[in-house]
Amino acid sequence: MKALLDSSAMGMFMSKGLAQKGGHRLIKLDQPLQVRNVDGTNNSGSAITHEVEVNMFYKGHVERVRMDICKLGNIDVILGMP
Repeated sequence: MKALLDSSAMGMFMSKGLAQKGGHRLIKLDQPLQVRNVDGTNNSGSAITHEVEVNMFYKGHVERVRMDICKLGNIDVILGMP
């Protein structure tokens, strides 16, 4: 898995491919979320329509988090500020 730690990202994101590969259940959002790039332009991957709930593990700590599903290029996960 390729992950990016990005403290300026306004959320946590997972690629659809990784979600499907991991067998995660996609949860449909009530309202689509528009994705904007750092330069303010709309992301070419379209709006976010689904999320997943996953457990994150770090040095003995476990936390349940929600991650938005979107196209991330060659990255599988972006960890930003939830």
